[in-house]
Amino acid sequence: MNTSLKHWREAATLILAAGHRLGADSLMSRTPLTAPAASRLDSGGGGSHLPHRSSFDYNILLLKRSGKSGFMPNAYVFPGGVVDSSDFSSDWLDVFKPVTDSLTFGLRHASQPLETRPPIFATDRVKLGSPIPGEVALRICALRETFEESGVLLVVSKEEQSGLVKGAEDTYGGRHHTGHELDLGDLSKWRALVNQHPSNFIRMCRELEVLPNIWALHEWANWLTPTGKYGARFDTAFFMCCLQDIPHTLQDEREIELFQWSTPSEILQSYQARQMWIAPPQFYELSRLCRFPSLTDLHSFTHQRATEGCEQWMPVIISTDEHHISLLPGDKLYPLDASGKDEEFRDSHLEDPQEDCALHRIVMSDPYTTTLQITITPKYKHLLPVVEPGLSHVSGSHL
Repeated sequence: MNTSLKHWREAATLILAAGHRLGADSLMSRTPLTAPAASRLDSGGGGSHLPHRSSFDYNILLLKRSGKSGFMPNAYVFPGGVVDSSDFSSDWLDVFKPVTDSLTFGLRHASQPLETRPPIFATDRVKLGSPIPGEVALRICALRETFEESGVLLVVSKEEQSGLVKGAEDTYGGRHHTGHELDLGDLSKWRALVNQHPSNFIRMCRELEVLPNIWALHEWANWLTPTGKYGARFDTAFFMCCLQDIPHTLQDEREIELFQWSTPSEILQSYQARQMWIAPPQFYELSRLCRFPSLTDLHSFTHQRATEGCEQWMPVIISTDEHHISLLPGDKLYPLDASGKDEEFRDSHLEDPQEDCALHRIVMSDPYTTTLQITITPKYKHLLPVVEPGLSHVSGSHL
């Protein structure tokens, strides 16, 4: 764990997309999609409209946080949580023994230069006392937390391990990594144990002779909690995983009050109708997903883009009389050194945005009214959110 962080706790979250068809009632997670040769959708920008909800052939898993939670109570979030020291435990070396010959445990290398990589990925974990690379431990965290919170378990059986050590091209080119089957009693038992202590995730994998399917998770984004009203602050790695079928899902009845599988468009429309609340990062990422009504296209893009890397985003909040504006990197007002800011700053004299201005911001006029102002080109071959007139647009107000 990165004990050198002063303001944030490291965390990992999983955007889990699954095909509409409910699979057979097995109790472990499904088959991740294999990567097609090329994506059929362009990742470019533009103000296209949200696809109709019926045009999506997949759903996204959202979990409603408990109203008693100290961080974003009652919010709908992607599964995930704080990194535990056990995620970096050297005991994982034995679990991953078939792939530990590779420095990245069989994961593909990011082409992004190390000096521009977000610290959560670039930090040398050996210097912090762990032989487990950050990109491995963060994926373990995302998988463990998803299991704890939703009962969805992504693993690879021991019989499949040999196929994972043949190299990245074989691993990602056409193989299906199926989940090891458990009956309900075994699944419930292990889930309770992992909830009691995260280190039991290692014990579970040993006894069941499975590997956490870190290869099904693709790097997507890195969001940091802004300064201000939030008591806790997190440096969170976002991963994407696409499954062919919706897996058996259960809520944990502790931190999570309920779960739901919905299309990105349905979630955004429910948010606009004040039926559910999502935080700005969820709004932004779900708007991105609206570029892909097809699960196959989403997975193809995710797989191809993942090795490009990603940008660290720490929103910087501007408070006006009418809005809270989250500035993101690339915006003309984003400070050169945002890391040193410990408070929101106010500016009630923001000029009208011009078409040729560099804008990258999330504007909230109230907790359920969010708009996006974006004129920049995304870095690392990522994609811009879909801009829907009813949900998000470049406003002509004094912003």
